[in-house]
Amino acid sequence: MRRHGLSLALGLLLGAGAGVTAGAQSLPATAGLTQNIASLAALPADPAALPAPLTRNGHQIFASFREGLAMSQCDADATSPRWRKQFAHAPSRLGNVEDDALPLFGYVVDELRAAGLPTEFALIPFVESGYRPGARNASGPAGLWQFIATTARNHRVPMESGYDGRLSAVDSTRAAVRYLKTLYGMFGGDWQLAVMAYNAGEYRILQALRRGGMNAQNARPAELPGLSPITHAYVEKLHALACVLEQAEKEPELMAALDRPVPVLRGHALPAGTTLADWSARNALDPARVARLNPAVTGKRAGTRVLAPALPDMVLGSESQLAAAPLPPTALPAPASVDVASTAVASAGTAAAGRRHTVRSGESAWTIARRYGIPVKTLLSRNNLDANAILKPGMVLRFEETR
Repeated sequence: MRRHGLSLALGLLLGAGAGVTAGAQSLPATAGLTQNIASLAALPADPAALPAPLTRNGHQIFASFREGLAMSQCDADATSPRWRKQFAHAPSRLGNVEDDALPLFGYVVDELRAAGLPTEFALIPFVESGYRPGARNASGPAGLWQFIATTARNHRVPMESGYDGRLSAVDSTRAAVRYLKTLYGMFGGDWQLAVMAYNAGEYRILQALRRGGMNAQNARPAELPGLSPITHAYVEKLHALACVLEQAEKEPELMAALDRPVPVLRGHALPAGTTLADWSARNALDPARVARLNPAVTGKRAGTRVLAPALPDMVLGSESQLAAAPLPPTALPAPASVDVASTAVASAGTAAAGRRHTVRSGESAWTIARRYGIPVKTLLSRNNLDANAILKPGMVLRFEETR
């Protein structure tokens, strides 16, 4: 949060003078200084009180995952080539902008870190469901975490006529995090024992420890007797997957694919009597994406929590408190190389074209377009930006406001 607060403050203070690319105009560092200082005065003194971003760079998700690992370094020699090959596709899925895997992965990493758990657990949905909330297994398990019905009910996942909470990324992730936290504490903070218990059940692991003359403090998970090979392989799969992701960080193509804005996912309360499609439209969200993220929601069920991109009203107390006042075109000093006549023509064209918006930390093209009621494609086109462009604090965007 310190880094986030600092970048936001610098973005506001130097917004007009920050380096701008791809068609957005660069402003002198002194332009609008008074307005920006006034905006800084309105910021919360405590960095933790600053508004959370609506999007983040894919590299931030990867970094958060890496920082939360219990085993910070991969032991490639101890992993099976079979499992590394099986999960070799995982990095490409995270890099695919059309795939929901990266925002979902970021959501699970956030939930685990908030609970103080190692992020190795964020690899479980890769193994269980391939990070697909609607995944179903012919033998009964379902959802992101592949709960069977009994386990789901035992961990307070709602299951009733017309609603299977296992298919809710919000309900199932909350239950999985609670369960993993219990297991992690039960087995002395050993993530491998906790993962084995998640697969086989805690009582089987406790029995295996007794048979092997071990306890949670001195356990050798790979040597626990009487367990299924599947349970032992579960730990191997997660470690192999962690190694695959670590190795992928050395691939420039993947790193370039991750260098994009990714929506921050949050749980939202679906108003009673409202369909998912209506709620998505009301909040200017992509209905197809929201539907993919929420296969459990098929009707108008009261009290349903849905997973969707964070909304401005959720994370901002008042946008106006953080927004630097846009500079009028006449306040912009002309570059020294431009004569007075050409400057006048440019100013007249700018006034006719509409307004400017100075990008603040955490903003994306989608949130800016939604704020002013314009299509994202129009905003990007007007500023000569492509769909994968990264907006940086201080960039000045031009647009024609439609409302």
